[in-house]
Amino acid sequence: MNWGRIKALIGKDFSLFFRNRFIAVVTVMGILFYIGFYFLMPKSVDETLEIGVYSPVDIPGFTQLETEGLLLTPVESDEALSEGVIAGNYTAGISLSANFLQATVSGDTPEIDLYVASDVPQEIKDSVTAIIRELAYRMADQPLAVGINEEIIGDDMIGMQVPPRDRMRPLLAIFLIMFETFGLANLIAEEIERGTVRALLVTPMSIKELFIGKGLFGIGLAFVQAVLFMGIVGGLNNQPLIIILALLLGSMMATAVGFLIGSMAKDFMSVLAWGMICFTILAIPGFGVLFPGAVTGWIKFIPSYYLVDMVHSVAGFSAGWDDIWSNILILLAFNIVVFWIGILGIRRKIQ
Repeated sequence: MNWGRIKALIGKDFSLFFRNRFIAVVTVMGILFYIGFYFLMPKSVDETLEIGVYSPVDIPGFTQLETEGLLLTPVESDEALSEGVIAGNYTAGISLSANFLQATVSGDTPEIDLYVASDVPQEIKDSVTAIIRELAYRMADQPLAVGINEEIIGDDMIGMQVPPRDRMRPLLAIFLIMFETFGLANLIAEEIERGTVRALLVTPMSIKELFIGKGLFGIGLAFVQAVLFMGIVGGLNNQPLIIILALLLGSMMATAVGFLIGSMAKDFMSVLAWGMICFTILAIPGFGVLFPGAVTGWIKFIPSYYLVDMVHSVAGFSAGWDDIWSNILILLAFNIVVFWIGILGIRRKIQ
């Protein structure tokens, strides 16, 4: 294997890649847009605190507790309340016992279940607790102790809440990495249709060197941009080695998918068609992080889920190697399989 020929091939691909004005402009402007978009997003949002409430009995004066920024929404059942909190429909959930009214009037200690998502800040929990105590006070007309059973829905991440804009980091990183799929796939498709690949193989360059060169070019192009983006937006502050490994695996995934699309597409339009399908599917897990509860367990069948999960868990919650080793193995297995399928497809087209 001659590394000089591989280096020359990478240089040629780099030149050809940026000759496509659309790909070149979007590549350069894309990273600038993602960085600017991240920093323009607010660090926090001013939202109405919507509390779901399940009560098997009517509570007089219940709606009078609502104020500006606080919305109390009745829920039909305790199960629906829990599901609503998981889905993100309610900031928290309050489930009153059947004897709540009787206990408050008689001066006993009423039991109340409080449902909160794992990423709800402590100040919101304190606010909901204050609402519960105010409700008991109005019922008993005197300060009254209330037994509050707090149930964390999901992993308990108290003290490790992620600011809203930082939830965008995995999504933007995925966008940045996966967009390079279009450029690499278009380069491969054009070279196959124009006979450039066959011409290269007439030279001393072997087919092994050809695939290594194109693979290194695709991985390097996506990887450098992703690391630059994550470094600027603070995504490398926690466990940088794991983040860099995750971005490398993501770049390998984008390159493997680029090989696959390049083996199927014939021109730029077909690259866009296949690329948009793959891009949309692979971007879904990023939206799952941005909007918790919007997707369910089926998202784990999308390979990019394990990339997003790694970046989000490590950058946001300081997850370690023990937490993400399975993600690494799954991504490696997916990359190897897709690379193999893409290489077979390309070899079939050039033979």
